[in-house]
Amino acid sequence: MKRKDFLKTSAGFAAMMIAPGIWNINFPQSKKRNVPFEKIIDSKFLAPVTRVTPDDGIFVHTYFDVTPFSPSQKYMAVSKLPFQDRMPVMGDLAEVCIIDLENHTIKSVYKTKSWGFQTGTNVQWGASDEHVYCNDKIGDTVVGVQINIATGETKAFAGPMYSVACNESCYVGFPLELFDISQLGYGAPPEKLGVYKTLPLGASKTEGIWRTDLKTNEKKLIVSLHDAASVLPQKPPVEDYTFYFWHSKFNRQGTRVYQVLRCLFGKDPYKAKERNPVNITFKPDGTEIFYTTPNYPVWGAGGGHPNWHPNGEYLIRHLKLEEGRDRFVQFKYDGSEFFVLTEKIQGGGHPSIEENSRYLITDAQKITGDKKHVSLRLIDLKAEEEKIVCTLPTIKWEGNFSDNVFRLDGHPVWSRDYKKVSLQAAHNGKRQLFVVDLSRLI
Repeated sequence: MKRKDFLKTSAGFAAMMIAPGIWNINFPQSKKRNVPFEKIIDSKFLAPVTRVTPDDGIFVHTYFDVTPFSPSQKYMAVSKLPFQDRMPVMGDLAEVCIIDLENHTIKSVYKTKSWGFQTGTNVQWGASDEHVYCNDKIGDTVVGVQINIATGETKAFAGPMYSVACNESCYVGFPLELFDISQLGYGAPPEKLGVYKTLPLGASKTEGIWRTDLKTNEKKLIVSLHDAASVLPQKPPVEDYTFYFWHSKFNRQGTRVYQVLRCLFGKDPYKAKERNPVNITFKPDGTEIFYTTPNYPVWGAGGGHPNWHPNGEYLIRHLKLEEGRDRFVQFKYDGSEFFVLTEKIQGGGHPSIEENSRYLITDAQKITGDKKHVSLRLIDLKAEEEKIVCTLPTIKWEGNFSDNVFRLDGHPVWSRDYKKVSLQAAHNGKRQLFVVDLSRLI
């Protein structure tokens, strides 16, 4: 082996090149430890609520569109953060942890420097209970990492990972180092606080969404920022602007990706006040790019948080319509067949819909005095009725960051059988994860 075939990961673990660009990482295995699951009792709760993370740590799942439940639903993949009261920089380590829901244990399977308060380590499952994926800085670049939760075998690949295809053939992602300039807490932390990687003005033809093949490790630019900007029906309303990508998400069939596209106005990205998020979709090879909401303004459109319908053909989100109405809406991947899911119920939060299209979950937050709470909303779209399933304390942050990066949203996520929900909230002031059993309500 040559010297260049060895390096250290960001956490200081030895990595050896086992194929061109693929690194095998020597991560020491940790032991399982018991977790005392706690049932949260409240007479106002409409369903059982159980805290599944230990109170000696700070835990989050990934995001409202990425389920932490494994394909068998025996496990949950979660992130353990090192702190919650200051911004991370490259060098602060978070852990990827596996919770055994049957045996009530937790085990750390990896440590990484690539994490944020809103998406944790971006940990997500592959096609089975065998692998989870996250990102880490290998050499000089943040790339995707595959972890075998049983053996500990760990491999790093060539490109950035944001969403893994359902068959584990590939993953896609925008460089994690480019997330913070449009919003903190979702990508990899910077080397120095307040100094973020940026792109030149305009819509780059050489940067965008990269697809990494997990068999060949081929890394390919499939949709550039220029490609995405070209399908928008309107150009930016200012002379100086810069496009960035944000969230990417495969549908569960692996046939399409939805993508959030952002545009920062002005020459100085640090002073930009507008992100103007819009949504596009495309095939896994980067073809058939569609702008998804052609009948609504491109710039300044309100609402957000798109999510795939389980059928993989439609998306849902909440959108501010005329006269300030915020409603949950659904539309096809090409922007057609747009309709409002319910006129009676206010839109908002982070919505997800179950496979039969009847029930929708989302979150809501409320501040009362010096306390802040998060609620799980369950909406029956057929009956057009809403129930507040439970309300739990969350973190009330009064910092100096304009985007409130330290907040703790509920980010409710369905289990794979759509009977339970993973919900983020606070317990004794710490970020924790709760499982809400909806089987008696739906």
